[in-house]
Amino acid sequence: MYSDITGIILAGGKSTRMGVNKSLLKIGEQTIVERIADLMKSVFAEVIVISNTPDDYKFLNLPVYEDVYKGKGPIGGIHSGLKNSQTEKNLFISCDVPLMNKETIEYIVNYETDKLIKVCRIKGFIQPLPGMYDRRLLDTLEKILSGENAEGKDRRNKLLTFIESGDAEIINPESAIGYAENTFLNINTQEDYNNLLAMINKQQSR
Repeated sequence: MYSDITGIILAGGKSTRMGVNKSLLKIGEQTIVERIADLMKSVFAEVIVISNTPDDYKFLNLPVYEDVYKGKGPIGGIHSGLKNSQTEKNLFISCDVPLMNKETIEYIVNYETDKLIKVCRIKGFIQPLPGMYDRRLLDTLEKILSGENAEGKDRRNKLLTFIESGDAEIINPESAIGYAENTFLNINTQEDYNNLLAMINKQQSR
């Protein structure tokens, strides 16, 4: 278990495509966010949650912090996480990757680099979460989110743009022990959720 890295769960998504709070959907007896919280607690000594609806997550018995700059998407959540973290290194994860596992998280954590951002590329696409974000990014994020950045407004708050324009280490976890095709599966729609349940039921019936 890592005591020098904070595990940070981003649970602030609006779930507009789902229609309901996707982090509170159940897989068996657990909500998705409970699965994520248990995963993070198995790896990190300190785990916090970032959400603008903190009352929804009191049942996790974890510290919950709101965004400083609301309505900015995941980049606003990362800013808040870094601001409320007590460690330089931080592993951020979203609340919609229910099949993420400990081995993949540890692969990301243990991949050696001096860069301040460490994220994965899966099937040719950069996946910003889960990823490592150093607390030294805080000043840069503050400037971006407070409007002091010179970039165009609609580019300013996009996490992927921030990663691509920064000094990021892009890694490939597909060789990691425990990695599977659906490890980074995102649940964004009701169809995604139904397919996930069907897949799990099929696996359990074998």
